[in-house]
Amino acid sequence: MDLGLHGVVALVVGGSGLIGEAVGRALHAEGATVVLASRSADRLAEVAASIDPAVGVVTIDTLSTTSVEAAVAQVMAEHGSIGVLVNTAAPSARTLDPARDNDPEQVTQAFEAKAMGYLRCCNAVLPQMVAAGFGRVVNVSGQNAYLTGSITGSVRNAAVIVASKALADSVAGTGVTVNVVNPGVVTTDPAAEVAAGAPGESSPEQVAALVTFLTSRAAGAVSGESISVGHRVRGVSAF
Repeated sequence: MDLGLHGVVALVVGGSGLIGEAVGRALHAEGATVVLASRSADRLAEVAASIDPAVGVVTIDTLSTTSVEAAVAQVMAEHGSIGVLVNTAAPSARTLDPARDNDPEQVTQAFEAKAMGYLRCCNAVLPQMVAAGFGRVVNVSGQNAYLTGSITGSVRNAAVIVASKALADSVAGTGVTVNVVNPGVVTTDPAAEVAAGAPGESSPEQVAALVTFLTSRAAGAVSGESISVGHRVRGVSAF
């Protein structure tokens, strides 16, 4: 299937991370003009070079609106457009302190780093996508949104899903789509087994495959959706 991504400029925020790197590789393989973004310039350069010397890089701090707007302006100046935005830049759930699960400070920090960071990036990119009549946004959240075992994880991931649906509705009919991908545990060697009450595992490449399809022209009729990768929490039927 031709996904229609040849020459489309794709900004992957969090491009130096496990999922971001896999997404960058997958989009590049489809002919997209890939720009990776994260806070770590050294790691970014290393990942970009491992994909292709032509892959671009830009530093970004999603906690700062000024930084986000400057990064987007740089990509626009260098490439003229951004047709795809993939947001993966958020601290891993493994970095959350279980002992502070209901600590408002940790919940607020996690919400700010993920949901609001994604929103800043979307706000900076969506206007020019709407003006161009084409755009694809994919926000990578997580299956903690379906569970109550972690207040911090639930709040930050559910917020991404709700905000993304609102954004999708706000651009409905413009040629721009906004969707969410929810991985379970992401590992280079995912297990086939799925425990009761838990999500299934997936590889970075499996996550990237879904993200890449959702960024394609073929997926133009899919918007406002929240889709799991890795078996959706076994025993849970609704969000």
